[in-house]
Amino acid sequence: MIKKLSLVSLFTLLPASYYFAQTTVSAYLKDADGKPVERAEVDLKGKDNDVTADKIGYFQFVDLMPGHYQIVITKPNYEIKVMEFDVMDNEKKKDLGVITLYSTLTSADQGLAIIDTDDDSDESSSQVSTVGLLQSSQDVFNRIAAFDLGFYWFRPRGIDGRTGETMMNGVSMVKSDNGNVDFSNWGGLNEITRYPEIATNHSPSEYAFGGNSGVIYKNTKASEYRKGFQFTQSLTNRNYRNRTSLRYTSGMSKSGWAFTLMGARRWAEEGIQEGTFYDAYGTYLGVEKKFSDKHTMTFNFIGSPYRRSTSSPSTQEVYDYRGVHYNSYWGYQDGEQRSERVRKGFQPIFQLQDFWKINEKSNLWTSVSYQFGKDKGSRLDWQNVQNPSPTYYRNLPSYYDSLDPNASVMNPDGTMTTAQDAFQTSLAGWTSGDPNITQLNWDRLYRRNMQQAPQNYYGQNGKRALYYLVNDVSDDKIWNAATHFVHNFNDTTKFLLNVSYQNYRSEQYREVNDLLGADFVLNRDPFAATNQPGKSGLFNEGEENVTKKEGDRMTYDYIFRRQEVKVNPGVKFTTGAFDVFVSAMAGYSTSSREGLFKHYLYQDSYGKGADYDFWNYGLKGQAIYRLNGRNFFVYNGAYYSQAPYLEDLFINPRVNGSVAPNVKNMVVNANDLSYVISTPFLKLRVTGYLVNTENETTVQRFFADGIQLNNTDDQGEQTIVQSAFVTQVMTDVKRRNIGLELGVDVKLLPTLSVQGLANLGQYVYKNDPTTYFASDAAGTFSNGLSYLNLGKAYINNYRQGGTPQKAFSLGFRYNNPKYWWVGANWNYFDDNYLDPSALVRTESFIQNNNSGTPYYNLSESELRRVLEPTRLPSSFFLNANAGKSWVIGKYYVLISATVNNILDNKKYITGGFEQTRNAKFPDFVQDTDREFTLFAPKYWYTQGRSYFINLQFRF
Repeated sequence: MIKKLSLVSLFTLLPASYYFAQTTVSAYLKDADGKPVERAEVDLKGKDNDVTADKIGYFQFVDLMPGHYQIVITKPNYEIKVMEFDVMDNEKKKDLGVITLYSTLTSADQGLAIIDTDDDSDESSSQVSTVGLLQSSQDVFNRIAAFDLGFYWFRPRGIDGRTGETMMNGVSMVKSDNGNVDFSNWGGLNEITRYPEIATNHSPSEYAFGGNSGVIYKNTKASEYRKGFQFTQSLTNRNYRNRTSLRYTSGMSKSGWAFTLMGARRWAEEGIQEGTFYDAYGTYLGVEKKFSDKHTMTFNFIGSPYRRSTSSPSTQEVYDYRGVHYNSYWGYQDGEQRSERVRKGFQPIFQLQDFWKINEKSNLWTSVSYQFGKDKGSRLDWQNVQNPSPTYYRNLPSYYDSLDPNASVMNPDGTMTTAQDAFQTSLAGWTSGDPNITQLNWDRLYRRNMQQAPQNYYGQNGKRALYYLVNDVSDDKIWNAATHFVHNFNDTTKFLLNVSYQNYRSEQYREVNDLLGADFVLNRDPFAATNQPGKSGLFNEGEENVTKKEGDRMTYDYIFRRQEVKVNPGVKFTTGAFDVFVSAMAGYSTSSREGLFKHYLYQDSYGKGADYDFWNYGLKGQAIYRLNGRNFFVYNGAYYSQAPYLEDLFINPRVNGSVAPNVKNMVVNANDLSYVISTPFLKLRVTGYLVNTENETTVQRFFADGIQLNNTDDQGEQTIVQSAFVTQVMTDVKRRNIGLELGVDVKLLPTLSVQGLANLGQYVYKNDPTTYFASDAAGTFSNGLSYLNLGKAYINNYRQGGTPQKAFSLGFRYNNPKYWWVGANWNYFDDNYLDPSALVRTESFIQNNNSGTPYYNLSESELRRVLEPTRLPSSFFLNANAGKSWVIGKYYVLISATVNNILDNKKYITGGFEQTRNAKFPDFVQDTDREFTLFAPKYWYTQGRSYFINLQFRF
């Protein structure tokens, strides 16, 4: 009966289609076993006549005018299918044949679902091997790496995310100061941004040249979202506890207008880490105007204000006392929790995008974007008093244990006692969790400030702040313009051209947030009296007002500027059994710093500095050899240069305009070769890769309270720097990342599949780079520069930090025909290291300043012992997920749940860093050999068991 109705419907509509010289397009939907897929929704993008497949999987569109079309096919528990086709003049009927939908695990809030454009039903098509392989939805390795291993900070191939490209509506979202992407700018808008197109690793992309860690391209056209409302409610125990969102899409009206609006909120009074909170909103407005079948324009507004607190890293001593959820950044004030580290901001994005189909062979997309706003991060600061952090090394039991038991020390309340008694008091407080010892004591900070006797400072009378809160502010203004041109010479050859321009301006400064009961704070270096006796100590010499109140700027104020142009042509073609994609790049950037404060130690702190120009070039290539419709060899190669980002170019831009010595364009040479099997029953990829990086400049900045460094300035005056904000620079860094990847998905039954992943990597430094040291409290050294050459850092063959270098995963997925699913994964990580601190592995580290020779009795074996790489423990985890969906008339309901780290493993360290306080060998060894090391590495631990429950309702 259903077949008869379908045929009656078809033949009833055909005469009208023929009369108007329009076309009927039809197809059948089937699963991997050849069975019909019923009730799948088929959306014709840009049109308002979406259809639903019948019980035999048949659907059709009628009365289509000649032109280019795209359909999106969706059904719960099946991968999304996107197809494009052309309707030609005088074409009465177009049969798309059989379209295969593959079953998949559908998680409602994985945040990154990939569009699949592969169509295995047509092995003769030139797009079979290319389109699908460029997406990661059919690549089990990338899927597991993103959704399961990524939760534990696994980085494929050990590649820094700063070498990738993230694009929103045609323009880059990468920040020019540090190369990072601030995902909080569209936080919570998962249902808007969740279907990007991706070129993984260093493979070429149609939209940008990219780098080593892929290209992510997101497009947010208002008409491309499902018409109607979508409500989502999520519960979790991660950084936030609740998420609520609502999206509405009007669909394309007869007059050619479409609107999509969305609002979302994520919040928690306290997250999984102690003393943290979360309050973030997400808003989106998309407006699309269709002028004709060949011309469309969109406007997109994205704005996500946020306010949230962060958690601290700690030494193992602290975690042993208080557990992995401990956070030192908060304390009680009048009985309420208050955090010193609060990040808040609002940097909205406005974008216009024009889509023009020039003719049947050519398309031109043009985008203009403007983003502005401030990002603020607060922190506690102090002057002429001890660091109030409960984890400051002088506030921990290990410090008192390192002293003579009978030595006199001061209690936090100002009274005196012996080191032995202080140790017992501190140990008892830490083991019992006494908040007066283990957390910030806000009431004590207020009391100390308010007990200050009013005095006259720089013409102002009042109480000077000993403790106060500051905000580090980035005030950004970013213009982007880009164009994307495509010309199809024929069915097998395509030319692409991307041109982009970015104008980046960011004023970065510190402002007073809260004086904690005092009247003002002095814009003066609190360590100047000891580090630089006889100097003014003023952070901004010549200013009229040195006494700063809430909202005033202090410490530093400067402007970063950068302009960058990139040209990226590419060609894709098919010849015989090969699909080839070649992409080139030429780029130019100019960068500068303008200081708005005149620092008391640096002549080049004030005014606009020189422009630093860099040219970049690159070439990428991909060759796919089709053994047949299911087996492929894939080669990806890239050779390109990348200019340093602003924070890598300038050593310490807060106080001067000095540029890192010998800074060059980083050069990357990346190659991989894969064997791929893609069948309805087996999907497999095995890849060998090699990535070499040269000429890299790395900059690390940290506050060292307790460091001991001697400085002789250009006048011959010697000072001892004891506490300062310091910078460590390595130039001409060489890295090698080599390894094997294996991803496999075996369908044992139509409803049951087994998936696995293996990553065997070795990510090492391949030379001994030259290391430089600078300090904002040292001033100009005897060499006339603001930095010292400490010689080579002996880190050749040290492992790179930041990610496990071995990873394995094994799991299963069961998809029931009644629209429910369950899955689980076992994940294992090993060979995880902390990045080696360069400062303690330099020639300076072993040199005696008095004799100018290495320290007496220093042996190679002893040096190797104390400088052994910090290896983190291996760990394994179990994850599980399940869900159920219902279609009730026109309504769709989905509920899903994910549990990560089911066994509540709290021994896995996700990251950290080696502390650099003792810059000379004798002091370093003395501290290392203590029972409790004072300056042990600081870690971040995994958060333990976590869950995510999601309810979605479409109507």
